[in-house]
Amino acid sequence: MKIITQIANNRQRNLAVLIDPDKNKDARLLVKLLQKIDALKPAFIFVGGSTVDASTFNQCIEVIKKNTAIPVVIFPGSHNQIHEKADAILFLSLISGRNPDYLIGHHVEAAHLLKNMKLEVIPTGYLLIDGGKNSSVQYVSQTTPIPADQESIAVKTAIAGELLGMKTIFLDAGSGALNPVPAQMIQAVKKNTSLPLIVGGGLRSAADVEAAFNAGADVVVVGNKIEEDMDFLLELMLVQKKQN
Repeated sequence: MKIITQIANNRQRNLAVLIDPDKNKDARLLVKLLQKIDALKPAFIFVGGSTVDASTFNQCIEVIKKNTAIPVVIFPGSHNQIHEKADAILFLSLISGRNPDYLIGHHVEAAHLLKNMKLEVIPTGYLLIDGGKNSSVQYVSQTTPIPADQESIAVKTAIAGELLGMKTIFLDAGSGALNPVPAQMIQAVKKNTSLPLIVGGGLRSAADVEAAFNAGADVVVVGNKIEEDMDFLLELMLVQKKQN
């Protein structure tokens, strides 16, 4: 079953762990992180970052695929973050911004390679939401995030993404965000679209994760805090048991 079909049809709460290759260049430490992730048993591992070079990215994918059976989904920051051993790629279009490179430019650069791979390509409407600090995505893409209190803008943008043919919507407060995407915004986007909804950024506790799920997120993405904070890892394990 394709990953996007699985997300849309299983009606479960899918947890994803994001691995930034720039922060996991040491293969031995990455293997230890993967052991913790395996204990958590998330639905997916997302891999990518705003400034990752192709060599670092490829090495990271190789280590992950050798050490876990959890499906790997590329969360690309640029067109050079592609690897045929991954299971799928979120083909992100930054529809909350107006930078043509991130609306279609990088897609054109990657199109020929993706066309000839067996990688599942998931067209994704990507919305950057203000998380209380300037994120790397904001800096690199030179786009302005949607204000956290502007639900109507997020809803209209998400609807536009659906009408353009996107297969999923991603609301992201950005790596290191001080605040997660507000529950009211998640609810509003979910209510007004029929696509699977991914939410990430600023999720610092199990309560934050549960709040995102309760608001309607189909996939919630957490970062490397599971490595830094064992209590967070254990709390997420309890969330996983509760929902399954």
